[in-house]
Amino acid sequence: MAVFPSTAGARKAERRFRERGRGRGGDGTRSPATGAGAKGPGRRSQRAAYLFIAPLALGFVVFYIWPLLETFWFSFTSFGAFGGNSWVDGENYERVVRDVTVGKALGNTLLYMVMGLMTLPVAIVLAELMNRRGLRGVPVYRALYFMPFVTLPAAVGLVWNWLYNGDFGMVNEALSWIGVDGRYWVSDPSTAVYAIGAVMIWSHIGYYLIIFTAGIKAVPRECHEAAEIDGAGPVRRFFRITLPLLSPSIFFASVICVINSLQQFDLIFVMMSPENPALGETQSVVTLFFKWAFDENAQGAAAALAFLLMLLTAALTYLQFRLQKRWVHYA
Repeated sequence: MAVFPSTAGARKAERRFRERGRGRGGDGTRSPATGAGAKGPGRRSQRAAYLFIAPLALGFVVFYIWPLLETFWFSFTSFGAFGGNSWVDGENYERVVRDVTVGKALGNTLLYMVMGLMTLPVAIVLAELMNRRGLRGVPVYRALYFMPFVTLPAAVGLVWNWLYNGDFGMVNEALSWIGVDGRYWVSDPSTAVYAIGAVMIWSHIGYYLIIFTAGIKAVPRECHEAAEIDGAGPVRRFFRITLPLLSPSIFFASVICVINSLQQFDLIFVMMSPENPALGETQSVVTLFFKWAFDENAQGAAAALAFLLMLLTAALTYLQFRLQKRWVHYA
């Protein structure tokens, strides 16, 4: 049966199209664009991605993973006065469990964590006030609040030691104006831990203020305008609109705050001298680690204490990530 030329050409074109779909050219060979050769550019892009990741991955392994493994190893050893170490099984962990100073330091660390979390509501309120329309000088206020955060903790501790001084400190001087008797804030065991906590809150407000200011600015203004038309006042709009939409920023800030509070060291080390009678009431887990490792030459016990603190930090962070599903609202 004769076939019209136009029909034969259409069938030939259809056959070529199908062969190209299977990765073959019109001559039966593999097409480099759609066949096995197509994997080449993908593999090259993967190799390029690995090369970009390699420096960060190498730094993470060298400065995080390897020290973590070494700390875990050292926690089962005992160091001599002139170097060297010997395997002592679980004696260091037994010391951590039995030592009463560990329990006190752990309680102080958790108290620092709670006081650190108190920074968040203060920063949220300040961020909301600074986000009011028509308020002038907001960049100046933001810079003033942020300056303590970028100031060296040693300088912050020295200045506040002077402010807290029981003889000529400005805190007692200000209290005397309203008829309140001052005290030796960092030397009194009943007030020293709270005095350090107040400095910690003061020095970190600026950091969280920046985070919450950015989060509040990301809240759609249409939501506030619709609520205002429905008769909602500023307070109700804050609790019904701003806070729920700010919850991702609050969650991020709370995770950072918990981790930083559990590692509290600088302010305590600067503000509390070794002769201070309130030193034991303000000691954190990290300051106790420093004491064991560098004052008592008990590096093995200090490594065990540090490893347990890492596990506590990881457990609290994991708990925060589990609970965030109940209260964090992602737009």
